Amino acid sequence: MPSDRPCLWFVTGSQHLYGPEALAQVAANAQAVAGGLDACGRIPLPVIAKPVLTTAEDIRSLCLAASADPQCAGLVLWMHTFSPAKMWIGGLSCLRKPFAHLHTQLHRDLPWGSIDMDFMNLHQAAHGDREGAHLHTRMRLERKVVVGHWQDGEVQDRLGAWARAALGWHDLQGARFVRFGDNMRNVAVTDGDKVAAEMRFGCAVLAHGASELADRAAQVTEADVDALVAEYLGSYACAPDVLPGQPAHRSLRTEARTELALRRFLVDGRFKGFTTNFEDLAHLPQLPGLAVQRLMADGYGFGAEGDWKSCFMLRAMKTMATGLPGGTSWMEDYTYHLEPGRELVLGAHMLEVCPSLATARPSLQVHPLGIGGKADPARLVFDARPGPAINVSLVDLGNRFRLVVADVEDVTPPAPLPRLPVARAVWRCLPDFKTACAAWLYAGGAHHALHSQALSGEHLADFAAIAGIDLVRIDARTRIDELRERLRTADVVWSFSQGLGRV
Repeated sequence: MPSDRPCLWFVTGSQHLYGPEALAQVAANAQAVAGGLDACGRIPLPVIAKPVLTTAEDIRSLCLAASADPQCAGLVLWMHTFSPAKMWIGGLSCLRKPFAHLHTQLHRDLPWGSIDMDFMNLHQAAHGDREGAHLHTRMRLERKVVVGHWQDGEVQDRLGAWARAALGWHDLQGARFVRFGDNMRNVAVTDGDKVAAEMRFGCAVLAHGASELADRAAQVTEADVDALVAEYLGSYACAPDVLPGQPAHRSLRTEARTELALRRFLVDGRFKGFTTNFEDLAHLPQLPGLAVQRLMADGYGFGAEGDWKSCFMLRAMKTMATGLPGGTSWMEDYTYHLEPGRELVLGAHMLEVCPSLATARPSLQVHPLGIGGKADPARLVFDARPGPAINVSLVDLGNRFRLVVADVEDVTPPAPLPRLPVARAVWRCLPDFKTACAAWLYAGGAHHALHSQALSGEHLADFAAIAGIDLVRIDARTRIDELRERLRTADVVWSFSQGLGRV
């Protein structure tokens, strides 16, 4: 395992009451469970067994070590026997990493004919975990509880979903994101409190002028542009007018120059994502399109019009989705098809939708952009593949952040879209169009969203719990009266639990 790869610590609790022979068996069993989880293929991070914890001093030392270890993405706690929970207060009080509580036991089936009190004393997670969970609740510690036998695929999947959320959170800690210019003028939802965001999410949003990017682009050599343009031409289905010698080829070269400058800026500044704004391009000749799409495909976060919250949330989701089938992209609900009973949403943006969503080889095209007053930009045009997906919006409510997560179903467009020169996704809302849209509006969800075919609502719910932020789920069970009551209750609960100021 590479030394810099994030991992999960598998932490087992017990006590000295049972004697050295029993504790040796507990340690062996913990190694077996951790090894099985590590090898199951459903958990995206290595699972590393730690020594069995039996004293308050050892627990505190381990929690301090986990908090300080940059490779530890989180802990999985299991009380193999009865581990008196007061021993855990000091350690859990100083733990700064997320944890999941796995309520399991070594064996699946009881040996009914041979079970005796020695067996019972050794395998008492049934009440050892209850002791631990009581303290977690008493300490108001957020965690995910996963119940069932550790070899059960559903248990492994639920633990794997939490591990992906922990990985996304781990990636944000200390991350840097660059805004080229400010957010779009007079827009509320793309604005917000970046100081509060860094306090809550652990990542910094730093402003740089678009002129800095333009200056970098001017330094790119023609040879480097030639090489990247050749890559473009070999990777995509190219419109005839973008080929060498044709009218739009100049725009392709400009885009290549911009992409090379962006990549170098991001690498040199150790940035994991960026925003652009068509209102603030300085002397860049055109709004980046193809460059943004390709950088998103490589895992960078992005937000258009200065939307820094969507930018870092996209990076977290890209990280969470590592290795999963399906794409994840920046997106915007653009317009509707309102045929009764067959309502659909057409999602797109001016240029910037990630090709990881594409159902077929994207087409590389150049078209005018009727906003921003710059040259015609290059972009990839495609339809998103059909299948289950989610829309996600991170919003700043003034006294807290809220994550809105909606289940949708991507579908094939009912008819071709030959005159729409942008990448797009078409989806059906759950439980239905009117309910889902009303719920999104009541929850304060943004017109910008992140669209993922790789992640589920469970991944984002686990992330929201780790981040300690408000979560609104919109799915097949959503009812508007219940959701509105939940929103009213949330305002009161958050005001009392966190105070009326910024959290």
